[in-house]
Amino acid sequence: MVELFVGKWKMETSDNFDDYMKALGVGLATRQMGNMVKPCFHFAVDDQGVVCMKSQSTLKSTEVKFKLDEEFDETTADDRKTKTVVTLENGKLIQKQTWDGKQTTIERTLQDGKLIVKCVMDDIVATRTYVKEA
Repeated sequence: MVELFVGKWKMETSDNFDDYMKALGVGLATRQMGNMVKPCFHFAVDDQGVVCMKSQSTLKSTEVKFKLDEEFDETTADDRKTKTVVTLENGKLIQKQTWDGKQTTIERTLQDGKLIVKCVMDDIVATRTYVKEA
């Protein structure tokens, strides 16, 4: 259930994120800044089933609103213009972004009370762990 993800999450760890950004085609300066920030992640769902995901950091804040299983246009934190679909499969929130013939998958799962975010581009996998703020 998507409601289990609702709340404010603070990044605890980030592994292999630089290689992931490199695989996406993100330039060096942006990658260096992206590696320094520890974003907070806000997740909410309204009465109509519209999901709102916000990522906030000192560098940049992004927000997307969508309904599960419906494609939408997304401008990512690194300014890619993607066609994105988010689905809920076996308790995992799976976000697929497609642009310029490429695709990346961002998989969010809850494990031991933590939000685990797995970013996959080709054979590169980055894992970011968030803890829920009280």
